[in-house]
Amino acid sequence: MSRPLHRGATGIRISGNSNDLWDSQMKDKTEKEDMDRNRSSDQSYLALKFPFRVLFPDNNSPSKYVNGERGFASDPFSVGSPRSRQKLTLLLLKLSLAVIVVLALTGSFWWTISISTLSRGQILHTYRRLQEQLVSDMWDIGELSLGSSRLQELEFCSQESEIYVPCFNVSENLALGYSDGSENDRHCGQSSRQSCMVLPPVNYRIPLHWPTGRDIIWVANVKLTAQEVLSSGSLTKRMMMLDEEQISFRSASPMFDGVEDYSHQIAEMIGLRNESNFVQAGVRTILDIGCGYGSFGAHLFSKQLLTMCIANYEPSGSQVQLTLERGLPAMIGSFTSNQLPYPSLSFDMLHCARCGVDWDHKDGIFLIEADRVLKPGGYFVWTSPLTNARNKENQKRWNFVRDFAENLCWEMLSQQDETVLWKKTSKKSCYSSRKPGAGPSTCSKAHDVESPYYRPLQGCIAGTQSRRWIPIQEKTTWPSRSHLNKSELAAYGLHPADFREDAENWKTTLPNYWSVLSPIIFSDHPKRPGEEDPSPPYNMVRNVLDMNAHFGGFNSALLEAGKSVWVMNVVPTGGPNYLPLIVDRGLVGVLHDW
Repeated sequence: MSRPLHRGATGIRISGNSNDLWDSQMKDKTEKEDMDRNRSSDQSYLALKFPFRVLFPDNNSPSKYVNGERGFASDPFSVGSPRSRQKLTLLLLKLSLAVIVVLALTGSFWWTISISTLSRGQILHTYRRLQEQLVSDMWDIGELSLGSSRLQELEFCSQESEIYVPCFNVSENLALGYSDGSENDRHCGQSSRQSCMVLPPVNYRIPLHWPTGRDIIWVANVKLTAQEVLSSGSLTKRMMMLDEEQISFRSASPMFDGVEDYSHQIAEMIGLRNESNFVQAGVRTILDIGCGYGSFGAHLFSKQLLTMCIANYEPSGSQVQLTLERGLPAMIGSFTSNQLPYPSLSFDMLHCARCGVDWDHKDGIFLIEADRVLKPGGYFVWTSPLTNARNKENQKRWNFVRDFAENLCWEMLSQQDETVLWKKTSKKSCYSSRKPGAGPSTCSKAHDVESPYYRPLQGCIAGTQSRRWIPIQEKTTWPSRSHLNKSELAAYGLHPADFREDAENWKTTLPNYWSVLSPIIFSDHPKRPGEEDPSPPYNMVRNVLDMNAHFGGFNSALLEAGKSVWVMNVVPTGGPNYLPLIVDRGLVGVLHDW
């Protein structure tokens, strides 16, 4: 008899062990649980992915899912496939870009706020400096653009032009009617210009390196005859020896006690132990009038004193030429008809040893010019036979100079033999305390020009209107004097940041200059027979001309680097005048119209 069918059966007869049925049921249950877990995971992944699809829609993705195995949708963003990893990487890059943009906007906003908090003065100051630099650069570009049209082939000057100096031509000046000494003065005109290259002397030789070149120079390098040496009446001119090839300068001479004893005498007259104490007394820069051949300044250089030699133009036996050949500061200048190209209150000491200036002439106007360039509390040293005159005429001349110096508020500190030493007043009140009509009056503000440029000599006392009226005894001594503080810079209308920037630029630039110059100079420079190779090559550069000195930063950088040089700091007349600042730093310089 057949068994009845169970409810729910498919009509297929089930045979075999009951365990087969159990396995089948468990398998169905497991598959169901797996499908539930996959559905839950897909839902959570889609929930996370949805916002990014809204922000960054993918046009390449299908709008609907495609059925896969077992009837479930296949997700194109599934992490397991290579395409899904590429999409996820792109998504992260887009997120990073969005974060960077937000941070950049935030930083720009805070930068704008910080700039707005800066002082208006600093912003305007920076803008003005950039504007000035732009104008300067545009000017240079304009000059370069015209360069090709201005090029012309220059010829060499004749041998007679060896001693040519622009604006100094005695024969031409005499023809124009200049006389009474003014023919030796500076007169510039179109006819005084030359458009040829001046050649060095025929047998010119490279000077010996410093300090040997200070005491020995080549005869062929200068225009000087033996007769001019023998007939010289100057103190320092007589302290030299001439042979066939060289001129030797001595520190002592049987004709005179020697420059060393002489400078020692001046120090004692001031009240100092010796010339080494000049710096402690506030003396750094000295104007040596009619300097001979510079032996006074050569001796004082080792005492950290800087002596500028000035002398008249001389076609032969030029004091200036020989002094420069020795590696010492010098320039043509005279007390004749025009003011010197130095600011008022420039030098700590003026020195005149038989300098040839008649201080009693022209109602003492030369002494007024000397007073103009002398700093308050500075010293005027005069050595002349006139101070020990025996005849009445010379005594009269000496009495005039002595009385006029007193009316200039100069105090005579001492007189020894032919040497007299005065000290300029450090108090402006001295001028108002003089007797009425005694001596020249002080210049008005309109006539008290701080930096005249070869203007006619004036008969009034200058410098009293200047904010730079500071006695040398109250200033910091050298070398600290070269570093000006904030209040001192304010007197020149200069911002401390500009001063520091200029100094740092030159400190960085100078080593680059020297690395280029040193090999060339070292290989070309001669030495005397028997000499060892010179120590550092910097001893071979001595005379330096800075054609646009600005604040004197190049000069200061050379000194701080230990270079044994002196610098003529030239300030062009067409630009800002920082020459007063330069001389107040203890350096030397001059105004010039290039």
